[in-house]
Amino acid sequence: MARKLLNYFGSGLLLVGPIYITLWIIMAGIQSLDNILPVYLDIAGNNKPVYLPGLGLLIIVSLIILLGYVFSTIVPQSFFHLIEQLLKRIPLVNIIYTSIKDLIGAFVGDKKKFSHPVIVTVYPESGIKKFGFITQHDLSRFDIEGHIAVYLPHAYAFSGQLVIVPRENVRPLDASSTDIMKMIVSGGVSMQDKAPDERPADDGETGEGASGRAGEV
Repeated sequence: MARKLLNYFGSGLLLVGPIYITLWIIMAGIQSLDNILPVYLDIAGNNKPVYLPGLGLLIIVSLIILLGYVFSTIVPQSFFHLIEQLLKRIPLVNIIYTSIKDLIGAFVGDKKKFSHPVIVTVYPESGIKKFGFITQHDLSRFDIEGHIAVYLPHAYAFSGQLVIVPRENVRPLDASSTDIMKMIVSGGVSMQDKAPDERPADDGETGEGASGRAGEV
């Protein structure tokens, strides 16, 4: 009897747990952003403004969309470029601004960085491999030739590790970035029936000219 109850509890936890945690994370994120611009309205007309959750977030999202439209269609790119150059000339502000811009640009925009899932042989002597995403193909500015930068996300954490590895240690994966990211974040628990295939490097396919459904190495 106790074992049956424990099994039922496990089944219920498996059903409710992911839903609850997902909703909790979403609501916490909404509340955090909503606190940036809290909105109080006197709905009843009794001079007692009522806080409307979510309305501040809606206003912020609308403003971001409006700014994106204005700077994409109306304001000349040269104007935005001028502001950007001014920010880059200010010490410390330059580091913060460029880091945040590159981080956001890695997920949105035309130059997404996490769109090249690969498998990396980090320790050739042991054969240990890790999933990751190519973030830089050319490291010549650092006087590093024949190597590329690969970001290795951590499981169950919003963090990761940047490694510089030889090109021959990296192979593209025939899988979507979303599937690979889910697999990494879940610690390998979230997997499809068919595992992602490691694409062999044929005839110099590890170079810049490598065609890739899953990315170039």
